Amino acid sequence: MARTIRWWLNWRLKRWLHSEEQGMASLQAKHLVVVGGSSGIGWQVAQLAAAQGAQLTLLGRNAERLAQAQATLTQQGAQVATLVVDAHDHDALRSAFKQLAAFDHLVSMVGDAMGGGFLSADMALIEKVIYSKFLTNVLIGKLAAEKVRAGGSLTFTAGTGGRAQDACASYVGNQGIVSLAQGLAVELAPKARVNCVAPTWTVTPFWRQQAAEQVEQTRQHFAEIIPLGRTAEIDELASAYLFLIQNDFITGQQIAVDGGIMLG
Repeated sequence: MARTIRWWLNWRLKRWLHSEEQGMASLQAKHLVVVGGSSGIGWQVAQLAAAQGAQLTLLGRNAERLAQAQATLTQQGAQVATLVVDAHDHDALRSAFKQLAAFDHLVSMVGDAMGGGFLSADMALIEKVIYSKFLTNVLIGKLAAEKVRAGGSLTFTAGTGGRAQDACASYVGNQGIVSLAQGLAVELAPKARVNCVAPTWTVTPFWRQQAAEQVEQTRQHFAEIIPLGRTAEIDELASAYLFLIQNDFITGQQIAVDGGIMLG
């Protein structure tokens, strides 16, 4: 009797796992565009998607890093194209999108960051970050809407950095990305879905210009204030993008991958 029960439980578990897999859309032969896909989280998203058979186009402003990323993925059997473009140059961004073939999914990693309050920050820096974080992604959304195939998705990067009482442009930009995802989700439905991922501070190549000691101090600071007691691994962040890309019934949402920091 016990043996029969174990067999039945194992059978039910296999059926459940199979149904879960079936519930996620396949990326096999799907065209994924990653804006900022040659390093950091975007690069990890590209690798995870390539492992599932996606066709990739990586956009970035560093030609050398793009070439290295393309070579690595090509050696792994992926089909990869690249476009060198600084997304903050909106004329160049428009030209780049004209060169893009139709795609199924797009991920944007675009967005500068800053700390500090409204009163202490220089206006030029506030404008620069909001231009990068919000307005550039608005343009990406508008351009992508013309190229995304039916059943596809756009996924933006917000962030958990900043609160109303202690940050300015990053906070405004992150809130803007959430509003952008919600608005585009309504406008593009039912053709395509739009979501965003909000990572908290994480050690990535984004901070390559900072001294290693300063990066480590920041990491320790966040590890102390994040409820889970540590900062994230890049895989933990990238997997959230893949989840949103592959779940066909999620749109207009934000997933915070932050270890609970927004609960404070």
